[in-house]
Amino acid sequence: MKKRVLAMTMASVMAVGVLSGCAGGGSATPTNAESDGKEKYTWRMAHEEYEGDMQDVYAKEFAQKLYDNSDGRINLEIYPVGQIGDALQQCELLQNGGLEFAIISPGNTGTVVPENQLFSLHFLFPQDWAKTQKVLQTSEALNVMLHDKYVERKIKPLSFWTEGAMAWTSNKSLKDINGFKGMKFRTMQSPMIIAAYEAYGANPTPMSYTEVYSGLQLNMIEGQENPTSAIYTSKFHEVQKYLTEANSNLYITATCVSPTFFEGLPADIQQIVIDTVAEMVPRSFEIQEELNGGALDKITAESDIIVETLTDDERAVYKEAAKKAYDRYKKIVGEDGGKILDKLIEEVAAVEAE
Repeated sequence: MKKRVLAMTMASVMAVGVLSGCAGGGSATPTNAESDGKEKYTWRMAHEEYEGDMQDVYAKEFAQKLYDNSDGRINLEIYPVGQIGDALQQCELLQNGGLEFAIISPGNTGTVVPENQLFSLHFLFPQDWAKTQKVLQTSEALNVMLHDKYVERKIKPLSFWTEGAMAWTSNKSLKDINGFKGMKFRTMQSPMIIAAYEAYGANPTPMSYTEVYSGLQLNMIEGQENPTSAIYTSKFHEVQKYLTEANSNLYITATCVSPTFFEGLPADIQQIVIDTVAEMVPRSFEIQEELNGGALDKITAESDIIVETLTDDERAVYKEAAKKAYDRYKKIVGEDGGKILDKLIEEVAAVEAE
């Protein structure tokens, strides 16, 4: 694992250096004109996870659908984390035009788009997957109000989707909220995620995803959160004693494109991209169910990790503590962010009532 992290880090440095010098050009331009006059396009898409992880599976299927839907005119090259920088570097490249597409998780970009930190609030979305899917697809708060905040920062979200509910891994039981007291708990670099775990009494420790395994192994951190599939593929269960099925929040991510790049595309190519993203919406839920579904069985088969599930009473204690972070969110992001959160809470309540 250490060798993999080192290799990823070296690749990150090299890739960022190369791409920084070609921002706005390179493969974003059409290439290889066909004899019938139709142009071909070669683009790049970076994501935040390793090969075989959920974002990688999504990205590769998205690339294949783009190719098929364009009759071979669009070739989308996929770069896992570390090959074109870490998560924040990928975001910066997207903003400055050095990258066409990226899968960007709000937890990694809370300092870039502060309003997106609402995704880090716990016990916000429905527990029912069908209702959650409806909220993500139809929410005005997300697909209009929050979307516009991204665009202001030169990032265009094409779709918000989930990698599943978060699970906690740790070196001690977290069924009792007091287990979090003083724990060095790894988080993404989002002020709101930090606030969420501070509400539980933890000592949140921001750290790059590529460093989490070694951080747990060396006891630099004592716990972390991720969907079950990511816990398995990154082998965090090898260096942790407990896995808690908390379902406290969802890992929400977004398929994004560079606005300047996208606006410069011909209308028919834009429409192919939009239609293909729409095709991937239901597929994204299937992918997370497929990968998360078998991951827990593999984890328990390969390790002695103790799996615990919060009872309703235990969840109630956590849910009450989590409310502190809602107020803090509004203070951090200001009036516009507060309106987005209030609208989303209203929309979730309406879907829950159906």
